[in-house]
Amino acid sequence: MYMMEEEVKYSKELDVAVRAVHMACYLCQRVQKGLITTSPDQVKSKDDDSPVTVADWSVQATVSWILSECFGSQRVSIVAEEDVQTLSKADSAGLLEMVITTVNECLAIAPKFGLKSPDEALGASQVLEAISRCNSNGGPVGRHWVLDPVDGTLGFVRGNQYAVALALIDCGQVVIGVLGCPNYPMKKEWLNNHEQHERIVSKLSSPGPDLWEEGCVIYTRRGSGEAWVQPLVHGDKKFEWPNFAKKVQVSPIDDPALATFCEPVEKANSDHSFTAGLAHSVGLRKQPLRVYSMVKYAAIAQGDAEIFMKFAKAGYKEKIWDHAAGVLIVQEAGGVVTDAGGRSLDFSRGIYLEGLDRGIVTCSGINLHEKIIGAVYASWDSSNL
Repeated sequence: MYMMEEEVKYSKELDVAVRAVHMACYLCQRVQKGLITTSPDQVKSKDDDSPVTVADWSVQATVSWILSECFGSQRVSIVAEEDVQTLSKADSAGLLEMVITTVNECLAIAPKFGLKSPDEALGASQVLEAISRCNSNGGPVGRHWVLDPVDGTLGFVRGNQYAVALALIDCGQVVIGVLGCPNYPMKKEWLNNHEQHERIVSKLSSPGPDLWEEGCVIYTRRGSGEAWVQPLVHGDKKFEWPNFAKKVQVSPIDDPALATFCEPVEKANSDHSFTAGLAHSVGLRKQPLRVYSMVKYAAIAQGDAEIFMKFAKAGYKEKIWDHAAGVLIVQEAGGVVTDAGGRSLDFSRGIYLEGLDRGIVTCSGINLHEKIIGAVYASWDSSNL
């Protein structure tokens, strides 16, 4: 009875979220092609020197507008990564114009995805308002949408892996997770291959009929015990949800010597030397799969990898939009996600994962998870974190 009530309770939210992420992936594909082939000037640096692109703002504006239209702008609370500070500067007028154009081009095809288009094109104030509306701090009370418009922006601008992540938190618990991975490869070996970049760039710069045959959207609902994946909509095909979806499950491998483990590409917010030590002590033999963005969670949910470890440097605080959707998807696909102390991640305390014990450990099964948690306790005191 509970399951049926939960499915009915979140059915509209899941439907809208899946459609919105498919649309956002379509937008990102177009922008990434432009970045690589014609317009590298679409990238700006934020105050912390991290990159932000036309796609980041455009996806945030588009998804914000869709959620507000579907659920009411006065009732929707959205926690998202971007603000309009950089975009509102006088020297960013050209960038803002590109964002406005990109948003309107995307919203114009919303009916293809079963969503409503605006009655007329959005102007600058409306686009900026849609981005600024995503200023919620979340928390333990009420419903909060959590959006990372382009997770892994560095991977995005380099023609590599990135993700569009959308989750819904209800009373502190993640209840819906949707993850769009536009460059997710048909063969898992390509995730960690230097040829991946050249392969994607080649497809972007020399478009053909199979330009977007890669990519997927993975989604789940809390308590369903299932996660589903479907290919992105390509060409002129009309979006049909949930047609063509198939169930995904984590890998059954529990032998460390056979397991594949993921970690972030960037060294700035992840200690590679510590994870290397853990890998050795647990008996992991394969080289780490270094992947940008929440694509790491997608890889585990689909059985293409077994472990994701992240131990941030001192002072770095994990944000909920970098994990919410991916964590729920892995859990419902049969995996285990905790902090390094074995405790569940707490998404109820604002925009940060407050109280996080040392790092994040994600595994396809409990046996691998217990071995890694044990290794963390055994080696932590000697680490340099």
